[in-house]
Amino acid sequence: MQGNRTGGIVAYSSTTLAPLRHETYRTIWFASIASNFGGLIQAVGAAWMMTTITSSGDMVALVQTSIALPIMLFSLVSGALADSFDRRRVMLAAQCFMLAVSALLSICAYLGWLSPWLLLFFTFLIGCGTALNNPSWQASVGDMVPRTDLPAAVTLNSVGFNITRSVGPALGGVIVAAAGAAAAFAVNTLSYFALIYALLRWKPVVAAATLPREALGSAIFAGLRYISMSPNLQKVLLRGFIFGIGASSVLALLPIVALELVTGGPLTYGLMLGSFGIGAIGGAVLNARLREQFTSETIVRLSFAGFALSAIVAALSPVAALTCAGLIVSGACWVLALSLFNTIVQLSTPRWVVGRALSLYQTVTFGGIAGGSWLWGIAADRYGVADALLFSAVVMLLGIVVGLRFSMPAFASLNLDPLNRFTEPSLGLDITPRSGPIVVQVDYEIGDDDLPEFLMLMGERRRIRIRDGARNWALMRDLEKPGSWTETYHTPTWVEYIRHNQRRTQADAENTDRLRALHCGEAAPSVHRLIERQAIPPNDDVFYKAPIDLHH
Repeated sequence: MQGNRTGGIVAYSSTTLAPLRHETYRTIWFASIASNFGGLIQAVGAAWMMTTITSSGDMVALVQTSIALPIMLFSLVSGALADSFDRRRVMLAAQCFMLAVSALLSICAYLGWLSPWLLLFFTFLIGCGTALNNPSWQASVGDMVPRTDLPAAVTLNSVGFNITRSVGPALGGVIVAAAGAAAAFAVNTLSYFALIYALLRWKPVVAAATLPREALGSAIFAGLRYISMSPNLQKVLLRGFIFGIGASSVLALLPIVALELVTGGPLTYGLMLGSFGIGAIGGAVLNARLREQFTSETIVRLSFAGFALSAIVAALSPVAALTCAGLIVSGACWVLALSLFNTIVQLSTPRWVVGRALSLYQTVTFGGIAGGSWLWGIAADRYGVADALLFSAVVMLLGIVVGLRFSMPAFASLNLDPLNRFTEPSLGLDITPRSGPIVVQVDYEIGDDDLPEFLMLMGERRRIRIRDGARNWALMRDLEKPGSWTETYHTPTWVEYIRHNQRRTQADAENTDRLRALHCGEAAPSVHRLIERQAIPPNDDVFYKAPIDLHH
């Protein structure tokens, strides 16, 4: 079903396979499957090798932590890079880096040089590559498919990953059992070539920049500011963090579950991960239908509850088959929750900041996974793996309780395409892009009967202004003419004022239009653009004849 727009709301395709109609997405999706196969085979090799070179449950759990920790630490920077640079080139750099690290890991494993800490160092570096790649990859999905197919594309990404999860770990277990961990690392090294080739073939259409690139620090701050003024995104971050902490226990402790609780080997471990992947595929297939029948909050609560059940089964079951059945449930819940979180972030964020929003979501969620993996590893050493899993089930149930106060937003999205109403004004004073600070004043005439609605709309206007980069926002009322109101805000420079206005979305138009409808003056609300100056010699950024070049 194709999406359509109605009154600023976007309707989305409910067909999971719809994004495969787009050649670029289809090519990269299949290449990603090949790469994911290698990554999962490498993960089995790393986890099992750690069990052979140390008996510490803490060190075994740290394998997952070492992969997730870089995503927590560096994703925000990677998100700023994804929004500021060519995402294709960022992904190519990340893939080439991981290829080189995987090749070195293979050599060290083959020569018998790996110690527990050296193995963690290599997996940490691979995690760094993943941290660099993921925001650009996820933000690029919106460049490969139309917005109407975006939820289906996010779900299809989960399908692709979990197709490999259902087979890759079992295959990894076979490779490790037959040829050792070094062979698993070598297979992963080869798996990067398909995706690198697909990225080299992709020639995205890059819009010409009309403004200079934001500095890295400013870009990161702008992303944090946007999240801080977006209540729906804050709810996603909170629930994603709790889910990451609780759900990390099952995957982090699974090698020990396979080794101790069901007395298995690397093949058993691979089969357990495969069961998790089969459940994930089932969850992805059911995703669209569940979204039609249940609210987002209901789906998230079911995911928390299902993962808690799986952890309890893994803790108490002495039989591999029963543990695998529980893992099928947790795999489905993993995809349902994380794909829903990811989709809400993408649909609640305009393109100019989507990489940073996704990276912050990943930072928080993988921070929960990294911290949870370490926490459950310590708990397993101190209390035993079964008790650690039971403790994590309690955390998952607490995640349901948190939803009573911070429920997930409805699975819908406003139209966040650029509004494109702003036209740069003609100025009587020639200035440079760095000139500032800029003060903006907007005058309104409001009748007494309209004051409650006006103040309500201005509260929303304040959030929009600050979210898009305004500072020192204030609303003032004339003491001599009570019907006269002035909205005022600052931007640090003229180019930031232009950037602020270009960030306005179609969804913001309703607020603007309603405010203008309340204005009872004969003309439209008047806008005054001022530059601050002190009673000292003028700064060297003000001229009287030079044209404005926004790229300098």
